Parts: sequence; structure tokens; C-alpha cells
Amino acid sequence: MTDAPVLRPLTADDAEAVLAAFRSAPDMARQGTVTTPQEAERYVARLTDPDGPHRAWAVDDGGTCVGLVAVTVDAANATGWFWYWVHATHRGRGLARRAAAAVADWALSDGGLHRLELGHRMNNPASGAVARAAGFVREGTEREKFLVDGRRVDVATYGRLRTDPVPSGERLAIRPA
Repeated sequence: MTDAPVLRPLTADDAEAVLAAFRSAPDMARQGTVTTPQEAERYVARLTDPDGPHRAWAVDDGGTCVGLVAVTVDAANATGWFWYWVHATHRGRGLARRAAAAVADWALSDGGLHRLELGHRMNNPASGAVARAAGFVREGTEREKFLVDGRRVDVATYGRLRTDPVPSGERLAIRPA
């Protein structure tokens, strides 16, 4: 029997798995530019910088990072931009939903934030399902916000407040460093 997937802090050792995730599907390019081992190392270093604004959690399945949930913190306003991705071969298992719910709960309690925000392309309804399962409330649409492959796309925006009801549902366990 293998261990259940967990959340743990992203580390420098995850760079190879991050590169594999970015190579797993064309849509990963929306998460950043990671096409070489060096770019993966820089991506991970930026997210793990203890003086930086990011709080990044690896979705660990069997000792390998197969996804990421992160909060980019605006400490002055006690808010955070919330984002996530999963390696293409691990999608459809509920990992993003369970990981996002756990990290959102953490960010709005132990993480000290009052508000989380996120946005997703309107043509990515799976991301909206993850957001809603993690307790985010749809707040609106930002028209033609992103330029993707030469075309403007609308973005659905969501927020979750510390005072919002905590959603039910399963969560991944968070393992500290």
C-alpha cells in the first residue's frame, strides 16, 4: 500500500518534478516559463525564497511533487493571490480540489490572511470547480484580461474571506517542513 498524497513545503529537490509537470501539457505554459532544468531551478528558488511573498506547497504523491498550490501574499493588506496546478497525468483524481481546500483553510487561519483571490480562464471550468470546492465565491468576470495565443480571453474571478463558511469535503493533510 502506498502512502496517501500529502501537502508539504516545496523544496529545491522538486525542480526536476516541476520541469516534468510543465512538460506534461501545453496549458502549463500559463503557469510560467519552465522549459529547461535551469528554468525549473529558478522557478522553485523564487517560490521557496524565505524572504519572498510566496507560500508554496507541493502536492506529494509517493515522494514526488505532482502538483502545486501557492499563495502569493500581500502582507500589508493581509490578502493573497491563490493559484494551483497539477501534472497532466495526475489530473482527474481530486488532488487539486483537496489540496486547494487545505491550503485555503491554512492561509485564512494559521497563515494570517483575511482574503484570498484567484482567477481562471473562462474556458477552464475545471479550475472553477476546484475554486468552488475550496470555498471560493465567484465575484465576477474580468473581460478580455489575458492574451492567450494571440486571442483575448475572459477571466472568472473568485474570493474567499476568513469569515466565509468553511466548505465541507476531503482535504490533503499538510505535512510541515
